[in-house]
Amino acid sequence: MDQFNQAIDIASNFLWDNLLLFLLLGTGIFFTLRLGFVQVRRFGTGMKNLFSGFSLNGKAAGKDGMSSFQALTTAAAAQVGTGNITGCATALASGGPGAIFWMWVSAFFGMATIYAEAILAQTFRTTIDGQVTGGPIYYIRAAFKGRFGKFLAGFFSVAIVVALGFTGNMVQSNSISDAFHNAFGVSKLAVGIIVALIAAFIFLGGVKRLASVTEKIVPAMAVFYILGCVGILISRWQLLPNAFEQIFVLAFQPQAIAGGVAGVTVREAMRYGVARGLFSNEAGMGSTPHAHALAKVDKPQDQGIIAMIGVFFDTFVVLSLTALVIITSGTLPTGITGTQLTQVAFDQTLGSFGNIFIAICMFFFAFSTIIGWYYFGEVNFKALFGSRAVPIYAAIVVLFVLIGSMQKVDLVWNLSDLFNGLMVIPNLIALLALSGLVARIHKGKGPGKNDKDDKPSDQ
Repeated sequence: MDQFNQAIDIASNFLWDNLLLFLLLGTGIFFTLRLGFVQVRRFGTGMKNLFSGFSLNGKAAGKDGMSSFQALTTAAAAQVGTGNITGCATALASGGPGAIFWMWVSAFFGMATIYAEAILAQTFRTTIDGQVTGGPIYYIRAAFKGRFGKFLAGFFSVAIVVALGFTGNMVQSNSISDAFHNAFGVSKLAVGIIVALIAAFIFLGGVKRLASVTEKIVPAMAVFYILGCVGILISRWQLLPNAFEQIFVLAFQPQAIAGGVAGVTVREAMRYGVARGLFSNEAGMGSTPHAHALAKVDKPQDQGIIAMIGVFFDTFVVLSLTALVIITSGTLPTGITGTQLTQVAFDQTLGSFGNIFIAICMFFFAFSTIIGWYYFGEVNFKALFGSRAVPIYAAIVVLFVLIGSMQKVDLVWNLSDLFNGLMVIPNLIALLALSGLVARIHKGKGPGKNDKDDKPSDQ
């Protein structure tokens, strides 16, 4: 088993650190150029539409689908997760402060990628059993007809169910139980049971209950975490200029400033920054289009603009605040990594409350991710096995959430990383194949979301 786990780890690292790093970043650059830097030109409109559509009661949504804001919060529930705490700390420990610069670069180009994903999700969404649904499986079938399209769509569905619905949610529940056990000494089993029961209650309520929960929990957790980070950074304001200097200088000269991570090269700073940044905001991974497909908007590009804001918020706001707290703490040279590094950084200002603060944030971040990932997996499980199989899927996810909370299994973590990477490939192939359609819709010349001619014929 150890050899199998090692093989999975090697395959996962090769996939993420080599192939996907260039494919994801390259796709983002391609769409940025083809769409005329849409993330810059339409950013103001996106912020305006976000706040004008802000709601906590989902009144903008119809009987089917979600409001645009609910779709964003459901997507953000998956995006703003443990990657903003653990992933950020890992990137800093392995790639140094310069990794944050490359995270920003990947997020900037990723905003164009996710804009394209949301447009296609809206364009090729469909209705099954009276419920609006959509995602990469539908635009993959539209891009490639016949057996090849069915194979790619099926491959994507299997990969996302395993990566997010099953193994991914085990990882998230483990993060919650670890944080609460360390902060309060609570039994991991007790935490797992509570998390599993709450998850089951939300899952059984369908997409409406899920959307209702995310539109409330995501803004609340964001405000709580942001205020905590801002409070710490205010107390360390004199260290902020040096922190920004480290981020920009060490991105190109890793050993230029004392206090950096020893032995880090430019390649490592870039690799860890880009890979962890894209893993955190999920641009190009094919996960968030499932939520954006359900938004009730006039034009596909309207939700594309909102989707870009999700990436901006995840990386440029939440992840950046975490990074600044860690860098200003001066704990990077200690060799500590992961959640522990973040906890130590917060402890310096908050004292013993630092562990409690991170535990609370970890619960909200990880649990919201469980909700989002469950739904993304459900769409694909339903496509594979039909609507009647959904209760089986929900039961399996709840069981995995419970099991994952009790012990960290390295094989599960490695399998989650591997299948996260595998699901990216068919999604990017379809995005690039349909880039011409994306460009036409972006310019207002392509089909609208209700155009039947471009729908997959085998839905």
